[in-house]
Amino acid sequence: MIVLFPTYARRIAGGTRWRATVAGMVVQPLPATSRRRVLAMAVFRRLFDLDEEQLRQEVFRRRSDAFLFRRIPGAAVAVSIGGRVIEAGPTDRVGHFHLEIDLEDPPSPLVAPRTIAYDAWATEPAGDDGGETVSRGAGRVHLVDDEGLSVISDIDDTVKVTAVGNRRELLANTLLREFRAVPGMPEIYRGWETDGAVFHYVSASPWQLASCLDGFFSECGLPSGSMHLKLFRLKDSTPLARFPSRKKSKRRVIEQIMADFPRRRFLLVGDSGERDPDVYTAVARRQPSQVAGVVIRRVDGHGRPAWKLDRRLDRLARRLPRGLFQVFDEPDSIRDLGTGRAPA
Repeated sequence: MIVLFPTYARRIAGGTRWRATVAGMVVQPLPATSRRRVLAMAVFRRLFDLDEEQLRQEVFRRRSDAFLFRRIPGAAVAVSIGGRVIEAGPTDRVGHFHLEIDLEDPPSPLVAPRTIAYDAWATEPAGDDGGETVSRGAGRVHLVDDEGLSVISDIDDTVKVTAVGNRRELLANTLLREFRAVPGMPEIYRGWETDGAVFHYVSASPWQLASCLDGFFSECGLPSGSMHLKLFRLKDSTPLARFPSRKKSKRRVIEQIMADFPRRRFLLVGDSGERDPDVYTAVARRQPSQVAGVVIRRVDGHGRPAWKLDRRLDRLARRLPRGLFQVFDEPDSIRDLGTGRAPA
């Protein structure tokens, strides 16, 4: 099957065309009897101490299936967008593809305000039976203007309850429970969207969960936006043991988004459980003219005393202009920040 990631398009200099990014991956679900799937299910069972009834639960089946597939390198991908069909080339060694396409202004078809729809299909190499497999999917690209406010947001423990600092809770919230929104955050983000903000979700969540997260956003009322997740392979480590991306990787993604929109202002929203405060502070010091604010949700992390967390956050805040770095416990306290102005 072909999985398409939510991406964005930016105006080309001169304002008459858009440059859209299209990206995704081509994978093949593992058969129920495959050795790799059987071994992975055994690991899940041991990790959670699950019984057979729990293994048959719909939530677990749906989430675990997102990780149980074989990547398809060398699949030929084609994209139909803006009235054109474009060859995206073969997928890379981990089954991913990435393409930039120039579109006329206005692009079409728009399926929502500032959102263009497209179709893509992948022709997988011939299998043992000698036949090719064609997979189809529908994606979307978010149109982002030259100026305005962009919210760069983390996902885990910022807008979705994950408990990254507690390994067992992290695993349970990822595989065994329906996703839950951080209370109040969807309402805050929708208010910012109404005021004109657009969203880029930059997270250490794995690409395998892109479709699950997209559905969760729609169900809980979080604004849609581009997603920038982490490449994760089960064979790289104990399954799902660690999601956090390396600090440099997240910073690099954020700075690329900001470079694509040099005239926009950015509100950086994350949580205190991992490295968001450090990453965002580094970005704000490097690009001070573009950062409207650094906004951090206070969460418990790794059993550290509260005073240590407060000292760490205070130290980071002092590295930025007064008022630019804000810590919150209740989402309602940041309701008025989505205007592009620095926090007061």
